[in-house]
Amino acid sequence: MTDLVTRQDADGTAILTLNRPDKLNSLTVAMFRQLREHTADIRRDDAVRCVVLRGAGKCFSAGHDLADIASGEEVPSRGWHSETLRLLEKLPKPVIAAVHGHCYTGALEVALAADFIVAAESARFGDTHSKWALTPVWGMSQRLPRRVGLATAKRLMFTAEFVPAAEALRIGLCEMVIPDDQFDAEIEKLTAQICANSGFSHAANKRLLEATDGGGVDAGLQWEVMESEGTGPDMAERIAVFNKR
Repeated sequence: MTDLVTRQDADGTAILTLNRPDKLNSLTVAMFRQLREHTADIRRDDAVRCVVLRGAGKCFSAGHDLADIASGEEVPSRGWHSETLRLLEKLPKPVIAAVHGHCYTGALEVALAADFIVAAESARFGDTHSKWALTPVWGMSQRLPRRVGLATAKRLMFTAEFVPAAEALRIGLCEMVIPDDQFDAEIEKLTAQICANSGFSHAANKRLLEATDGGGVDAGLQWEVMESEGTGPDMAERIAVFNKR
């Protein structure tokens, strides 16, 4: 079977790469199936402390494969694509979408399932559902407005315009923009910084943020105290190392 999504592990980081460069990594059911399998494996792998999702070749992904749509692609169940991205989103480890080149429509829905997006200067984002008389079913209507605000999400969805990396940073779609020739090195630095911190805290913080997202402040404060997961097994060791400096 062709590796449509590859996995490479290094220093606690699992790098998942969308691997159809000849088709601009356009997304198919087979690709999602492999992404889902990798996600399940990573959930069980305690050696993985951070995940990077990126694309091979010229871009992250040009989006959902229109040929697949036209042929009436068969999915295991209704909502299966969305469910797969939700599993990725709920990994108890930080997930970064490292985007260069095209990141359109379905590809943007995939990237938005990461905890945050880091963009190369060449990155371009867009939601073209309305261009093709389609409606989102992979999460765009829920994640995009949470990332950029409701009015900006509407503008992007209604116009189907392509947004360059600098504009994506301005509206909060991505967290940083990096020159393409420094992209790999800066991603490596970022993941090293994340992996140096407590995996216990990362997992607990993700659960805390999700449980209280969009709720009232008072309810969130109560949740933070009453549902606290406490301290991690590596707390004493980390403090001891600091005190010896």
